[in-house]
Amino acid sequence: MQTFLLYGANGYTGQLIAEMAGDFGLKPVLAGRSAEKIRPLAERLGCDCTLFSLDDQQAMDQALQQVPVVLHAAGPYKFTARPMMEACLRTGTHYLDSTGEIEVFELGHSLDEAASRADIMLMPGTGFDVVPTDCMALYLKKKLPDATHLRLAFTSLGGGVSHGTATTMAENLGQGGAVRKDGKIVPVPLGHRAFWVPFGDTRRFVMAIPWGDVSTAYYSTGIPNIETYMGISPKAYRYARMQKYFNWLLKTRLVRNMLKKRIDKRPPGPSPEERAYARSLVWGQVSNAKGDKREAWMETPEGYTLTAITSLLITRKVLNGQAPAGFQTPAKAYGEDLILEVEGVKRHDLEPSAISTS
Repeated sequence: MQTFLLYGANGYTGQLIAEMAGDFGLKPVLAGRSAEKIRPLAERLGCDCTLFSLDDQQAMDQALQQVPVVLHAAGPYKFTARPMMEACLRTGTHYLDSTGEIEVFELGHSLDEAASRADIMLMPGTGFDVVPTDCMALYLKKKLPDATHLRLAFTSLGGGVSHGTATTMAENLGQGGAVRKDGKIVPVPLGHRAFWVPFGDTRRFVMAIPWGDVSTAYYSTGIPNIETYMGISPKAYRYARMQKYFNWLLKTRLVRNMLKKRIDKRPPGPSPEERAYARSLVWGQVSNAKGDKREAWMETPEGYTLTAITSLLITRKVLNGQAPAGFQTPAKAYGEDLILEVEGVKRHDLEPSAISTS
């Protein structure tokens, strides 16, 4: 079996990746800070393990020098990605992670030249953030090569969120939204736009959020105007629109710590039964200056299940030598049909819809 380093293996997503790795002919070296959490998991799965903190540069470099690629699964990534990326640059190790945070993608892009010189690949976003949406963006771009505007949306049917995702959300409270306009990322109020999306025969209400594709889809497609949306109930949307009046409070450490304490009391993430039942829907639309449009949607496995599958799928590609140097997005490196390599995923073209935003 091929070996890679899985850092943050004790987290919800990391453990799921570790448990599924054998199905892909891979055997991870489990890594993290806590011996209490890492060692029992390694013993259960029959894996080697190594312990180090991201603050310990020497130990981190020693661990990375033993493997060709690291799959980084310890968030919030805005705190953890930089030290791991920099270690990969020092040691010549390919870097993967499952982030959806815009600032991490932009960090990766800023290190593109350094990664090319080191002959390594930096690819944040190997999971549900942003593989299906990134593939959708490139697919639609090829349908309409002169597209100037891109909209992407996703929603979940069942499932839930993990401790890691919830903690990242808590850390970003009060930050507002973001879109790409004329090639630049600009701030906007959270939920500044909303509309109903046709996911096949199902229509869902979505609101604008700062999803990772605001960064990555631009590098995958060159489309200069990008907006991203998430499914939400109309009632919840009305509450979200009021957030701008309380951003000052939501940014305080007191509020964020209170939320984290509540998060810690919850289950670590959706149960296997919940994941098996749940599904995710992805939609995209491009348009050009003449008003021509192309539109499509797809159904995928539940988000955490998909994250484990696509992260391992990409890890295997890297280990097999498919690792173009520099900063990469999933679709840029592996094409718009990467998502179709996941069992059960199908993509469907739609007649372009006339969507009015609120």
